[in-house]
Amino acid sequence: MSIELKDISKHFGAVTAVNQVSFSVEDGELMALLGPSGGGKTTVLRMIAGLEVPSSGDIYVRGQRVNDVSVQQRNIGFVFQNYALFKNMSVFKNVAFGLRIKKWKRRDVRDRVEELLALFGLEDLGPRYPHQLSGGQRQRVAIARALATKPSVLLLDEPFGAVDAKIRQELREWLVTLHHELNVTTIFVTHDQEEAMEVSNRIVIFSRGNLEQIGTPRQVYEEPANEFVARFIGVINVLELEVRQGVARLNELEFPAHGVPEGQRLRIGFRPYAVQISSNLQLYRYRATLRHTFFLGVMLRVELELPSGLTIRARMTKEEYAHLGLEDGAYVSFQIRQYRILAKEGMPLAPETASTQDAIVYGEGI
Repeated sequence: MSIELKDISKHFGAVTAVNQVSFSVEDGELMALLGPSGGGKTTVLRMIAGLEVPSSGDIYVRGQRVNDVSVQQRNIGFVFQNYALFKNMSVFKNVAFGLRIKKWKRRDVRDRVEELLALFGLEDLGPRYPHQLSGGQRQRVAIARALATKPSVLLLDEPFGAVDAKIRQELREWLVTLHHELNVTTIFVTHDQEEAMEVSNRIVIFSRGNLEQIGTPRQVYEEPANEFVARFIGVINVLELEVRQGVARLNELEFPAHGVPEGQRLRIGFRPYAVQISSNLQLYRYRATLRHTFFLGVMLRVELELPSGLTIRARMTKEEYAHLGLEDGAYVSFQIRQYRILAKEGMPLAPETASTQDAIVYGEGI
Protein backbone atom coordinates (compact mmCIF):
# COMPACT_ATOMS: atom_id res chain seq x y z
CA MET A 1 0.00 0.00 0.00
CA SER A 2 1.49 3.35 -1.06
CA ILE A 3 -0.96 5.81 0.54
CA GLU A 4 -3.85 5.34 2.94
CA LEU A 5 -6.30 7.93 4.28
CA LYS A 6 -8.41 7.00 7.33
CA ASP A 7 -11.42 9.17 8.23
CA ILE A 8 -9.72 12.39 7.12
CA SER A 9 -11.60 15.64 7.75
CA LYS A 10 -10.56 19.25 7.22
CA HIS A 11 -12.37 22.28 8.61
CA PHE A 12 -11.71 25.92 7.75
CA GLY A 13 -13.55 27.68 10.55
CA ALA A 14 -17.20 26.67 10.26
CA VAL A 15 -16.70 25.27 6.73
CA THR A 16 -16.11 21.54 6.29
CA ALA A 17 -13.91 21.16 3.21
CA VAL A 18 -13.38 17.40 3.59
CA ASN A 19 -15.70 15.14 5.57
CA GLN A 20 -14.42 11.79 6.93
CA VAL A 21 -12.77 10.59 3.74
CA SER A 22 -11.10 7.17 3.58
CA PHE A 23 -9.37 5.51 0.63
CA SER A 24 -6.08 3.88 -0.29
CA VAL A 25 -3.73 4.05 -3.27
CA GLU A 26 -1.77 1.01 -4.41
CA ASP A 27 1.91 1.07 -5.33
CA GLY A 28 2.34 2.20 -8.94
CA GLU A 29 -1.29 3.26 -9.31
CA LEU A 30 -2.39 6.29 -11.36
CA MET A 31 -5.41 7.70 -9.53
CA ALA A 32 -7.62 10.69 -10.33
CA LEU A 33 -9.39 12.83 -7.73
CA LEU A 34 -12.41 14.14 -9.63
CA GLY A 35 -15.20 16.53 -8.75
CA PRO A 36 -16.60 20.04 -9.20
CA SER A 37 -14.97 23.13 -7.76
CA GLY A 38 -15.24 23.16 -3.99
CA GLY A 39 -15.62 19.39 -3.83
CA GLY A 40 -12.59 18.90 -1.57
CA LYS A 41 -10.24 17.14 -3.98
CA THR A 42 -7.42 19.71 -3.91
CA THR A 43 -7.61 19.93 -0.12
CA VAL A 44 -7.16 16.15 0.05
CA LEU A 45 -4.14 16.38 -2.26
CA ARG A 46 -2.59 19.14 -0.16
CA MET A 47 -3.08 17.11 3.03
CA ILE A 48 -1.29 14.14 1.46
CA ALA A 49 1.56 16.47 0.48
CA GLY A 50 1.74 17.99 3.95
CA LEU A 51 0.71 21.48 2.82
CA GLU A 52 -2.45 21.24 4.94
CA VAL A 53 -2.90 19.53 8.32
CA PRO A 54 -5.99 17.30 8.79
CA SER A 55 -8.46 18.43 11.43
CA SER A 56 -8.99 14.76 12.25
CA GLY A 57 -8.06 11.35 10.87
CA ASP A 58 -4.76 9.84 9.78
CA ILE A 59 -2.63 9.76 6.63
CA TYR A 60 -0.16 6.95 5.97
CA VAL A 61 2.58 6.90 3.33
CA ARG A 62 4.12 3.45 2.86
CA GLY A 63 2.77 2.39 6.23
CA GLN A 64 4.11 5.41 8.16
CA ARG A 65 1.71 7.85 9.79
CA VAL A 66 2.73 11.26 8.41
CA ASN A 67 0.30 13.70 10.04
CA ASP A 68 3.18 15.32 11.91
CA VAL A 69 5.87 14.72 9.28
CA SER A 70 7.10 17.80 7.39
CA VAL A 71 6.67 18.31 3.67
CA GLN A 72 10.40 17.81 3.07
CA GLN A 73 10.50 14.48 4.92
CA ARG A 74 7.55 12.86 3.14
CA ASN A 75 9.47 12.17 -0.10
CA ILE A 76 6.54 13.37 -2.21
CA GLY A 77 6.76 15.31 -5.47
CA PHE A 78 4.11 18.03 -5.95
CA VAL A 79 3.27 19.87 -9.17
CA PHE A 80 1.12 22.99 -8.85
CA GLN A 81 -1.50 24.04 -11.39
CA ASN A 82 0.47 27.18 -12.33
CA TYR A 83 3.76 25.19 -12.59
CA ALA A 84 5.50 27.44 -9.98
CA LEU A 85 8.75 27.42 -11.96
CA PHE A 86 11.51 29.82 -10.92
CA LYS A 87 11.44 32.56 -13.55
CA ASN A 88 15.06 33.58 -13.00
CA MET A 89 16.38 30.02 -13.41
CA SER A 90 17.02 28.06 -16.58
CA VAL A 91 15.23 24.80 -17.28
CA PHE A 92 18.33 22.91 -16.14
CA LYS A 93 18.51 24.80 -12.84
CA ASN A 94 14.76 24.43 -12.22
CA VAL A 95 14.99 20.66 -12.55
CA ALA A 96 18.17 20.58 -10.47
CA PHE A 97 16.78 22.74 -7.66
CA GLY A 98 15.57 19.97 -5.34
CA LEU A 99 18.72 17.93 -5.88
CA ARG A 100 20.91 20.84 -4.82
CA ILE A 101 18.76 21.45 -1.73
CA LYS A 102 19.36 17.81 -0.82
CA LYS A 103 23.09 18.38 -1.46
CA TRP A 104 23.57 15.85 -4.24
CA LYS A 105 27.05 15.79 -5.74
CA ARG A 106 27.54 18.08 -8.73
CA ARG A 107 28.18 15.18 -11.14
CA ASP A 108 25.14 13.27 -9.89
CA VAL A 109 22.97 16.37 -10.29
CA ARG A 110 24.11 16.81 -13.89
CA ASP A 111 23.54 13.15 -14.74
CA ARG A 112 20.05 13.11 -13.15
CA VAL A 113 18.93 16.33 -14.83
CA GLU A 114 20.21 15.23 -18.24
CA GLU A 115 18.46 11.88 -17.79
CA LEU A 116 15.13 13.58 -17.05
CA LEU A 117 15.44 16.16 -19.83
CA ALA A 118 16.04 13.35 -22.32
CA LEU A 119 13.15 11.29 -20.92
CA PHE A 120 10.79 14.27 -21.16
CA GLY A 121 11.91 15.35 -24.64
CA LEU A 122 13.51 18.54 -23.28
CA GLU A 123 17.18 17.78 -23.92
CA ASP A 124 17.74 20.86 -26.10
CA LEU A 125 15.94 23.24 -23.73
CA GLY A 126 18.23 23.14 -20.69
CA PRO A 127 19.62 26.70 -21.14
CA ARG A 128 16.20 28.29 -21.77
CA TYR A 129 14.09 30.15 -19.22
CA PRO A 130 10.40 29.47 -18.44
CA HIS A 131 9.14 32.48 -20.43
CA GLN A 132 10.80 31.00 -23.53
CA LEU A 133 8.79 27.77 -23.32
CA SER A 134 5.32 26.74 -24.44
CA GLY A 135 2.70 25.81 -21.87
CA GLY A 136 3.21 22.11 -22.55
CA GLN A 137 6.97 22.43 -22.18
CA ARG A 138 6.62 24.32 -18.89
CA GLN A 139 4.38 21.58 -17.55
CA ARG A 140 6.94 18.92 -18.47
CA VAL A 141 9.68 20.89 -16.73
CA ALA A 142 7.52 21.15 -13.60
CA ILE A 143 6.92 17.39 -13.54
CA ALA A 144 10.61 16.69 -14.23
CA ARG A 145 11.55 18.90 -11.28
CA ALA A 146 9.07 17.06 -9.04
CA LEU A 147 10.50 13.68 -10.08
CA ALA A 148 14.16 14.68 -9.88
CA THR A 149 14.66 13.56 -6.27
CA LYS A 150 13.00 10.18 -7.01
CA PRO A 151 9.92 10.64 -4.80
CA SER A 152 7.80 7.66 -3.78
CA VAL A 153 4.62 9.55 -4.74
CA LEU A 154 3.85 12.19 -7.40
CA LEU A 155 0.96 14.60 -6.80
CA LEU A 156 -0.43 16.75 -9.64
CA ASP A 157 -2.95 19.56 -9.08
CA GLU A 158 -4.95 20.20 -12.26
CA PRO A 159 -1.82 19.40 -14.28
CA PHE A 160 -3.21 20.30 -17.70
CA GLY A 161 -5.62 23.09 -16.80
CA ALA A 162 -3.44 25.92 -18.15
CA VAL A 163 -2.93 24.62 -21.70
CA ASP A 164 -5.20 24.53 -24.73
CA ALA A 165 -7.24 21.49 -25.77
CA LYS A 166 -4.76 20.10 -28.31
CA ILE A 167 -1.77 20.33 -25.95
CA ARG A 168 -3.90 18.93 -23.13
CA GLN A 169 -4.65 15.81 -25.17
CA GLU A 170 -0.95 15.35 -26.01
CA LEU A 171 0.01 15.74 -22.35
CA ARG A 172 -2.55 13.17 -21.26
CA GLU A 173 -1.09 10.58 -23.60
CA TRP A 174 2.42 11.56 -22.54
CA LEU A 175 1.56 11.20 -18.83
CA VAL A 176 0.19 7.68 -19.35
CA THR A 177 3.35 6.67 -21.25
CA LEU A 178 5.57 8.26 -18.61
CA HIS A 179 3.71 6.49 -15.82
CA HIS A 180 4.16 3.11 -17.53
CA GLU A 181 7.89 3.77 -17.85
CA LEU A 182 8.51 5.06 -14.32
CA ASN A 183 5.74 3.25 -12.39
CA VAL A 184 5.60 6.04 -9.79
CA THR A 185 2.47 6.12 -7.63
CA THR A 186 0.63 9.16 -9.01
CA ILE A 187 -2.44 11.07 -7.85
CA PHE A 188 -3.81 13.93 -9.92
CA VAL A 189 -6.67 16.35 -9.32
CA THR A 190 -9.00 17.27 -12.15
CA HIS A 191 -12.53 18.53 -12.75
CA ASP A 192 -12.43 17.16 -16.32
CA GLN A 193 -14.38 13.89 -16.48
CA GLU A 194 -12.94 12.89 -19.85
CA GLU A 195 -9.40 13.44 -18.56
CA ALA A 196 -10.00 11.27 -15.49
CA MET A 197 -11.64 8.52 -17.55
CA GLU A 198 -8.87 8.48 -20.15
CA VAL A 199 -5.80 8.66 -17.91
CA SER A 200 -6.46 6.98 -14.55
CA ASN A 201 -6.60 3.39 -13.27
CA ARG A 202 -9.16 4.40 -10.65
CA ILE A 203 -11.21 7.52 -9.94
CA VAL A 204 -12.20 8.99 -6.57
CA ILE A 205 -15.25 11.23 -6.98
CA PHE A 206 -15.89 14.09 -4.54
CA SER A 207 -18.81 16.41 -3.94
CA ARG A 208 -19.15 19.01 -1.18
CA GLY A 209 -16.32 17.44 0.79
CA ASN A 210 -17.79 13.95 0.65
CA LEU A 211 -16.36 10.94 -1.14
CA GLU A 212 -19.17 9.75 -3.40
CA GLN A 213 -17.56 6.76 -5.16
CA ILE A 214 -14.26 5.02 -5.89
CA GLY A 215 -13.87 2.77 -8.91
CA THR A 216 -12.37 2.14 -12.31
CA PRO A 217 -13.50 4.43 -15.14
CA ARG A 218 -15.83 1.71 -16.35
CA GLN A 219 -17.31 1.13 -12.89
CA VAL A 220 -18.12 4.77 -12.17
CA TYR A 221 -19.67 5.15 -15.63
CA GLU A 222 -21.70 1.95 -15.79
CA GLU A 223 -22.38 1.46 -12.06
CA PRO A 224 -22.75 4.96 -10.54
CA ALA A 225 -23.21 4.88 -6.77
CA ASN A 226 -25.81 7.65 -6.82
CA GLU A 227 -27.44 10.31 -8.94
CA PHE A 228 -24.62 12.82 -8.50
CA VAL A 229 -22.04 10.39 -9.92
CA ALA A 230 -24.38 9.37 -12.74
CA ARG A 231 -24.91 12.99 -13.79
CA PHE A 232 -21.29 14.06 -13.30
CA ILE A 233 -19.75 11.22 -15.33
CA GLY A 234 -20.97 11.46 -18.90
CA VAL A 235 -24.51 12.10 -20.17
CA ILE A 236 -27.49 10.36 -18.61
CA ASN A 237 -31.28 10.52 -18.77
CA VAL A 238 -32.83 10.79 -15.29
CA LEU A 239 -36.55 10.27 -14.75
CA GLU A 240 -38.64 10.40 -11.58
CA LEU A 241 -41.32 7.70 -11.52
CA GLU A 242 -43.96 6.40 -9.13
CA VAL A 243 -44.38 2.71 -8.31
CA ARG A 244 -47.82 1.23 -8.87
CA GLN A 245 -48.43 -2.53 -8.71
CA GLY A 246 -44.77 -3.46 -9.12
CA VAL A 247 -44.15 -1.08 -12.04
CA ALA A 248 -42.47 2.33 -11.96
CA ARG A 249 -44.32 4.67 -14.35
CA LEU A 250 -43.86 8.11 -15.89
CA ASN A 251 -46.41 8.93 -18.58
CA GLU A 252 -46.05 6.18 -21.20
CA LEU A 253 -42.75 4.78 -19.86
CA GLU A 254 -42.72 1.77 -17.51
CA PHE A 255 -39.93 -0.07 -15.67
CA PRO A 256 -40.13 -3.22 -13.50
CA ALA A 257 -39.91 -2.43 -9.76
CA HIS A 258 -40.87 -5.72 -8.11
CA GLY A 259 -40.71 -5.61 -4.32
CA VAL A 260 -40.61 -1.79 -4.13
CA PRO A 261 -43.35 -0.38 -1.85
CA GLU A 262 -46.51 0.89 -3.51
CA GLY A 263 -46.47 4.64 -4.11
CA GLN A 264 -42.72 5.06 -3.63
CA ARG A 265 -41.05 7.52 -5.96
CA LEU A 266 -37.91 6.33 -7.73
CA ARG A 267 -35.34 8.09 -9.86
CA ILE A 268 -34.21 5.96 -12.77
CA GLY A 269 -31.20 6.69 -14.93
CA PHE A 270 -30.14 5.32 -18.32
CA ARG A 271 -27.31 6.26 -20.64
CA PRO A 272 -28.07 7.43 -24.20
CA TYR A 273 -26.42 4.29 -25.60
CA ALA A 274 -29.07 2.19 -23.79
CA VAL A 275 -31.82 3.63 -26.02
CA GLN A 276 -32.33 1.52 -29.15
CA ILE A 277 -34.09 3.20 -32.07
CA SER A 278 -35.70 1.77 -35.20
CA SER A 279 -37.45 3.26 -38.20
CA ASN A 280 -39.70 0.19 -38.05
CA LEU A 281 -42.62 1.36 -35.91
CA GLN A 282 -43.57 -2.24 -35.09
CA LEU A 283 -40.19 -3.29 -33.74
CA TYR A 284 -40.24 -1.61 -30.31
CA ARG A 285 -42.99 -0.73 -27.87
CA TYR A 286 -42.55 3.05 -27.56
CA ARG A 287 -42.98 5.75 -30.18
CA ALA A 288 -41.31 9.13 -30.48
CA THR A 289 -40.42 11.92 -32.89
CA LEU A 290 -36.74 12.54 -33.63
CA ARG A 291 -36.48 16.26 -32.87
CA HIS A 292 -32.77 17.09 -33.04
CA THR A 293 -29.56 15.41 -34.17
CA PHE A 294 -26.16 16.52 -32.86
CA PHE A 295 -23.02 15.52 -34.75
CA LEU A 296 -20.22 14.42 -32.37
CA GLY A 297 -17.77 12.96 -34.87
CA VAL A 298 -18.08 9.17 -35.03
CA MET A 299 -21.18 9.29 -32.82
CA LEU A 300 -24.48 11.15 -33.10
CA ARG A 301 -26.65 12.25 -30.20
CA VAL A 302 -30.36 12.44 -30.94
CA GLU A 303 -33.25 13.86 -28.93
CA LEU A 304 -36.51 11.95 -28.94
CA GLU A 305 -39.83 13.59 -28.03
CA LEU A 306 -42.51 11.22 -26.77
CA PRO A 307 -46.24 11.87 -27.39
CA SER A 308 -46.55 13.10 -23.79
CA GLY A 309 -43.90 15.78 -24.49
CA LEU A 310 -41.18 14.03 -22.49
CA THR A 311 -37.72 14.31 -24.11
CA ILE A 312 -34.95 11.71 -23.80
CA ARG A 313 -31.48 11.50 -25.33
CA ALA A 314 -30.13 8.60 -27.36
CA ARG A 315 -26.82 7.88 -29.07
CA MET A 316 -25.87 5.95 -32.19
CA THR A 317 -23.11 5.76 -34.76
CA LYS A 318 -23.45 7.77 -37.94
CA GLU A 319 -23.49 4.45 -39.84
CA GLU A 320 -26.52 3.28 -37.85
CA TYR A 321 -28.22 6.60 -38.43
CA ALA A 322 -27.66 6.39 -42.19
CA HIS A 323 -28.65 2.70 -42.36
CA LEU A 324 -32.00 3.45 -40.70
CA GLY A 325 -32.58 6.39 -43.05
CA LEU A 326 -33.28 8.73 -40.14
CA GLU A 327 -33.67 12.50 -40.25
CA ASP A 328 -35.04 15.18 -37.96
CA GLY A 329 -38.83 14.93 -37.77
CA ALA A 330 -38.90 11.17 -38.36
CA TYR A 331 -41.35 9.06 -36.32
CA VAL A 332 -39.57 6.08 -34.78
CA SER A 333 -39.97 3.25 -32.29
CA PHE A 334 -37.56 2.68 -29.42
CA GLN A 335 -36.83 0.71 -26.29
CA ILE A 336 -34.70 1.31 -23.19
CA ARG A 337 -32.65 -1.85 -22.80
CA GLN A 338 -30.69 -0.91 -19.66
CA TYR A 339 -31.49 1.29 -16.70
CA ARG A 340 -30.52 1.79 -13.08
CA ILE A 341 -32.32 3.06 -10.00
CA LEU A 342 -30.33 5.98 -8.60
CA ALA A 343 -29.71 6.90 -4.98
CA LYS A 344 -29.52 10.56 -3.98
CA GLU A 345 -26.18 12.31 -3.63
CA GLY A 346 -24.27 11.11 -0.57
CA MET A 347 -26.83 8.40 0.19
CA PRO A 348 -27.19 4.66 -0.53
CA LEU A 349 -30.40 3.21 -1.86
CA ALA A 350 -33.16 2.69 0.68
CA PRO A 351 -32.97 -0.83 2.21
CA GLU A 352 -36.30 -1.91 0.73
CA THR A 353 -35.07 -0.90 -2.74
CA ALA A 354 -31.57 -2.28 -2.33
CA SER A 355 -32.99 -5.69 -1.42
CA THR A 356 -34.68 -5.91 -4.80
CA GLN A 357 -31.93 -7.23 -7.05
CA ASP A 358 -33.58 -6.58 -10.39
CA ALA A 359 -34.32 -3.00 -9.31
CA ILE A 360 -30.73 -1.93 -8.61
CA VAL A 361 -28.81 -3.62 -11.42
CA TYR A 362 -29.05 -2.87 -15.09
CA GLY A 363 -32.02 -4.67 -16.55
CA GLU A 364 -34.48 -4.69 -19.39
CA GLY A 365 -37.17 -2.04 -19.55
CA ILE A 366 -40.69 -3.09 -20.47
